[in-house]
Amino acid sequence: MAFSATIRRAVAASAVTVAIAVSPVLTAIAQAVSLSGAGATFPVPLYERYIAEFKKKNPDISVSYQGVGSGAGIRQVIQGTVQFGGSDAAMTDDEMAKVKGGVLLVPTAGGAVAVVYNLPSVSSLKLSSKTLPEIFGGRIKKWNDPRIVADNPGVSLPDSEIKTVVRADGSGTTFIFTNHLATISPYFKGRVGVGTAPNWTTSPIKGRGNPGVAAQVKNVAGSIGYVEYAYAKQNNLQLASVQNKKGEFVAPSLEAANKALSTIKFPDNYRVFVGNPEDGYPIVGLTWLLVYKQYPNPEQATAIKKWVEWVLSEGQELNGTLDYTRIPDSTAKEVIQRVQSEVK
Repeated sequence: MAFSATIRRAVAASAVTVAIAVSPVLTAIAQAVSLSGAGATFPVPLYERYIAEFKKKNPDISVSYQGVGSGAGIRQVIQGTVQFGGSDAAMTDDEMAKVKGGVLLVPTAGGAVAVVYNLPSVSSLKLSSKTLPEIFGGRIKKWNDPRIVADNPGVSLPDSEIKTVVRADGSGTTFIFTNHLATISPYFKGRVGVGTAPNWTTSPIKGRGNPGVAAQVKNVAGSIGYVEYAYAKQNNLQLASVQNKKGEFVAPSLEAANKALSTIKFPDNYRVFVGNPEDGYPIVGLTWLLVYKQYPNPEQATAIKKWVEWVLSEGQELNGTLDYTRIPDSTAKEVIQRVQSEVK
């Protein structure tokens, strides 16, 4: 009997020991939260870096992001199939009204949309504010058109067809690009319009996402397209200098994008449309996280708050390393406070 009692006590003690040893693991598993996001391809290089660095300090929160285009990102937010979205085209009032429980626009970065081309014999290309909209509006069809020649004195341009490359998917990068062209050209505004999927009239080649457009331009001689600046650099694409409001021809760069975006004033909803800035590189825009005001459980709400706070504080230190502009500190702090108070 004494022996049996001893055995029972030993087994009970072992069970307690195992429970104590395992309980932290179970607690960690119970507290782990996954946040799934989707949307704009414009900030994908930056968001991938954000996620990797955020994970180091928040191992209990798993964040993923799929670059599917701004249009698809907005649709998924409206449908409620993701925990956050991404878009380079700020949601409209109508779109925001469709989100159950409400949505906040969280600006995370800015950047340049580069005009890229494939002309091996032309190392430097300038495109004026009159010429660029005419190319993508379909009224300039050859590389040696007199108007392009006038922009590039002394440059030997080929007598070949211009092949425009645009996005196949609904795209915030397209919105930024067409918004600029429509601002500087009434013809383009009336003919093609502004949007994430405008009415292209040039029967263009299409690529999915910034990577798809970059690949098409790289592979198709005589082509011209538009991609987020980081993709242009990564793919060693030829960059055109475009004319800004001051009449200067400016190549895309972090410095030139910062100069263009430095005078932006954010309204209460943080929705900004940059058509033709006063200075710097003229084809620039912002990108936003789309965050719900209401989450199905407090764990997700807390995780989203941590994610946004990190992105707009420590995360901003990464922006310049990948050629994205920062959100001004005062605006970033204001957005963090807004998210902390309104997300439930």
